[in-house]
Amino acid sequence: MRVVHVTHRVRPDAGYLRKDAPAAVLQQAFRDAAVRFGMRIAHYSIQGNHLHLVVEVDDSNALTKGMQGLAIRIARRLNARLGRRGPIFADRYHANVLTSRRGVANAVRYVVGNYQRHTREYLPAGFRDPLATLLDRPLAPPLSWLLRVGWQLEPARVASPFEPP
Repeated sequence: MRVVHVTHRVRPDAGYLRKDAPAAVLQQAFRDAAVRFGMRIAHYSIQGNHLHLVVEVDDSNALTKGMQGLAIRIARRLNARLGRRGPIFADRYHANVLTSRRGVANAVRYVVGNYQRHTREYLPAGFRDPLATLLDRPLAPPLSWLLRVGWQLEPARVASPFEPP
């Protein structure tokens, strides 16, 4: 089981994704596709012109099939909701395979807190993005140790040979 951080950009003519109608369509599409084709969507974040996902996949074929199915589901629903035709996504998704606890922890925190990086508006302390999953409440319960437990563990402290035991 692999953990992957996926980024998928939409075309400029697809509109702003954080509006009520597109955001509702995307959230429902994520719920419907949470576990499909050997891909599990653990965390997501909807930004103005792109999506971030942290997923678990069995292999690269599962990632390909899962993302293809999700992209088709999103495109059909968004086009119907917005009364438009044509492609939604600008290009192929970008995938980064995560292999370490620190890498998974950084990716999960980055995805869940991504709106704070993109906005210029004031956000109060403890702001929780309504268009992202919660750190402790993934969309599909993870199966891999890295995404279930490992990313939350503190890095092991290595004793220095210069310190007394």
